[in-house]
Amino acid sequence: MAPHADDNADFAAQIDAFRDDHARIVEQVARVIVGHEEVIDQVLTCLLAGGHALLEGVPGLGKTLIVRTLAAAMELQFGRIQFTPDLMPADITGTNIIEEDTSGAKRFVFSQGPVFANLVLADEINRATPKTQSALLEAMQEQTVSVSRISHPLPQPFLVLATQNPIEMEGTYPLPEAQLDRFMLKILLASPSTAELSAIIDRTTGGDVARAEPVASAGRIEQMRRTVRRVPVASHVTDYISRVVAATHPAADGAPDTAREYVRYGASPRGGQAIVLAAKVRALTAGRANVAFEDVDAVAAPALRHRLILSFEGQADGIAPDQIIADTFAATSREG
Repeated sequence: MAPHADDNADFAAQIDAFRDDHARIVEQVARVIVGHEEVIDQVLTCLLAGGHALLEGVPGLGKTLIVRTLAAAMELQFGRIQFTPDLMPADITGTNIIEEDTSGAKRFVFSQGPVFANLVLADEINRATPKTQSALLEAMQEQTVSVSRISHPLPQPFLVLATQNPIEMEGTYPLPEAQLDRFMLKILLASPSTAELSAIIDRTTGGDVARAEPVASAGRIEQMRRTVRRVPVASHVTDYISRVVAATHPAADGAPDTAREYVRYGASPRGGQAIVLAAKVRALTAGRANVAFEDVDAVAAPALRHRLILSFEGQADGIAPDQIIADTFAATSREG
């Protein structure tokens, strides 16, 4: 059945509102953050698509400030967890404590951990042991926390923004593959240019400190998420994404030479889902009601780079996952 004219008009209005609100959020964040335009765009993409983001960069690049500023611009409840080697899972999720009422009766009451927030900053997540890192698995996938066989729902919208230092740095643990796969995008932070560094120094050492004003609410973010889900994807675009994801596996017929030589395991189906959802957000911010090939190409690297498990040869030769992804796209035809 063809869509009704009123439905089309309603969707067109939603696209315009989505684009305007997205621009307002970005504008507020830019009042505080110097540069990092692509990083901010990708973090917002995760939030609006219902995914989670992994930010990687050396200390001092503003990862924490970006997350705090986003929370302020959208009136979201902010939670921060500083990951350290001695952090325990209960320090993240919460635990049952004994509480005594006015009559003297005692009972167990669940005390929520810092993960019970809209926007959770998992700071330096790879400083903690894999056991503690895995405490976020259920929260990220199911949007719940289970303690003593009781499931506690997390507030909505819910987003984990984890920051990690490059794994070559001292005192870090690699994230388990199962947890890496739950991050929608892996976002790389580069060092600022000379001009950006001068602007950062001027902005942070003066008397007036810029702050983001709230321009969206949790309810509005939920509406924007529903708009993302309404964006259609043509079957030939979906097929193209599927071929790209399949070609990251070394045994696939369409795999490029670099994937065959340097990849042990390719991207999971979550990689394809991440590309589709991120491409939908990008289409909406451009004012379009459909996903184009250019949207897919633009979001593929952050959606797939953390999902490629390199072989020993790939790690020894220092092969960048982004290069393998670029080779995969070059070897994959859009026509099928």
